[in-house]
Amino acid sequence: MGFREDVRKIKALADENRLAIMQALQHGEKCACVLLEDLSITQPTLSHHMKILCDSDLVNVRKEGKWMHYSLSREGIATFRDMIGTYVRCDCECEEDESDTCCCNTTG
Repeated sequence: MGFREDVRKIKALADENRLAIMQALQHGEKCACVLLEDLSITQPTLSHHMKILCDSDLVNVRKEGKWMHYSLSREGIATFRDMIGTYVRCDCECEEDESDTCCCNTTG
């Protein structure tokens, strides 16, 4: 994956409503109607946020009758964690005293 795709995934979580949705889905699949009640947002707003989360592969959707049911994507979450890990790690070999040239030196 390239930077553009990574940015799209990161932006998917860069919103208060989408973070609240992700947190709500941690306890299992939820119907859109339940999310609407829990989050106190309108249906068009929920649809907008769910499209972004689904397009980023963080959330799965299934339709049952007229209702949409959403759940976290285990594979998407694992991929996201791996991707974030490539940006938030230190590859330098620091000594225990962490010299001034160490990238993970927090005192400098």
